[in-house]
Amino acid sequence: ERMKKGGRLIYMGAGTSGRLGVLDASECPPTYGVSPDLVVGLIAGGRNAVFKAVEGAEDSKELGVKDLKDIGLTALDTVVGLAASGSTPYVIGGLEYAGEIGACRGSVACVSDALISKYADYAIEAVTGPEVITGSTRMKAGTAEKMICNMISTGVMIKYGKVYENLMVDVQPTNIKLVGRSKRIIAQAVNCDAERAAELFEESGHDVKIAILMGLAACSREEAETILSRHGGNVREAIDAER
Repeated sequence: ERMKKGGRLIYMGAGTSGRLGVLDASECPPTYGVSPDLVVGLIAGGRNAVFKAVEGAEDSKELGVKDLKDIGLTALDTVVGLAASGSTPYVIGGLEYAGEIGACRGSVACVSDALISKYADYAIEAVTGPEVITGSTRMKAGTAEKMICNMISTGVMIKYGKVYENLMVDVQPTNIKLVGRSKRIIAQAVNCDAERAAELFEESGHDVKIAILMGLAACSREEAETILSRHGGNVREAIDAER
């Protein structure tokens, strides 16, 4: 609901947790065709910390606040703090600031009674237990965090209208592989053969959503664009309204 009003999903964390947030955010544009600004990944120490550890950055609550201010955090945004230990100061500082301005706050930790849970409106605690290699949270804890980030962004994008049935209908056909995938998605959604799917793909201007609507509603490209716009880009709502 916040995203439909202009809000963003913002992950923030340090070290492995921060990298996982950046990873999930970076996968959203190619998968769902959204702006790179819609799902944001913040990591303590900045972009360089994705590739090389920035010592001490995670210990600064002030840095967490600064990073959120730098991206212009608003009350419509949702901040999800990621911390396997459940106590990272960088994340706590960010969640505190998010609460002060009225943003929605979530947290993901891998311990019980995590400190960051106290600063979240919605707290997730996936208790993964001791690591195979002591202290290497990129293993069990990191895997759990990544799965949770996947669940969050996938659930959001489904409700945001970026999925029809189980199909990623906002896929961007930017290479040969994705052109082929786009045509297969059209064929499956419309229940037509490959030749008809290819025709719809071309007639739609290489827009998978428009092609699906043209196929299911038996309408022109212009009509499909109007219908889809009327329903905020949500294929399911557009199709249900036209049937």
